[in-house]
Amino acid sequence: MQELIKIAFLGVAGVLLAVQFKGQKPEYGIYIGLAIGIVIFGYALRQVQAVTSQFGRIRSYLGDSESYLTILLKVIGITYICEFSSAVCKDAGYQTVAGQIEVLGKLSVMFAGLPILFAVIEQIQNFL
Repeated sequence: MQELIKIAFLGVAGVLLAVQFKGQKPEYGIYIGLAIGIVIFGYALRQVQAVTSQFGRIRSYLGDSESYLTILLKVIGITYICEFSSAVCKDAGYQTVAGQIEVLGKLSVMFAGLPILFAVIEQIQNFL
């Protein structure tokens, strides 16, 4: 919990610093925002690694269907990367690029989830 508070304060301090620079040198504000974002993103990745270590319990429940867990981790990674990239583009004033990144992320998640959809359809066909 203490680390979360530190990261939150780091984010707020970084934004306040970026706002100070944004008036005179807008590019510095973007660079500061990007740097703070990367630091927080790195912290988030550490948290994801901690969560993935707990997936061992889930693997024991899944048995032979361990590929579903891989798909879940892939989808989580796609959403984090696309959300971060989109936010950086929005902050820089490129909403159109941010929107395209979001669309790409949604399509990538849909594509990554297709094996699960096919497995469900196969189960339904076997049931009938």
